[in-house]
Amino acid sequence: MSNNIGDPGHGHSPAAWTAVVIMLVAVSLGTLFFFLDMPILVWASAALVLVGLIVGWALAKAGYGANGSKYVAKEH
Repeated sequence: MSNNIGDPGHGHSPAAWTAVVIMLVAVSLGTLFFFLDMPILVWASAALVLVGLIVGWALAKAGYGANGSKYVAKEH
C-alpha cells in the first residue's frame, strides 16, 4: 500500500467537475448533431470540448484544482 505521497486528488475538485460537465455536454450535443447531419454544429461541439479543457485548466490555475488554495477536500 502507498501512503498517498504526491496524490493528485483524483479530480474531485470544482475545476475537474466543471471541465467534465462542459465536455460531457459538448460530446452529447456533438453526437446528436452528427446523427441529425448538422456538420457545422458538430464542429461547434468539438470547439466546446476545447473550451471545457481551457476552463478546467483556468480554474485549476485560479486555485480550484485538487491541490489549489481555494479548494477544501472533504473527508470520506
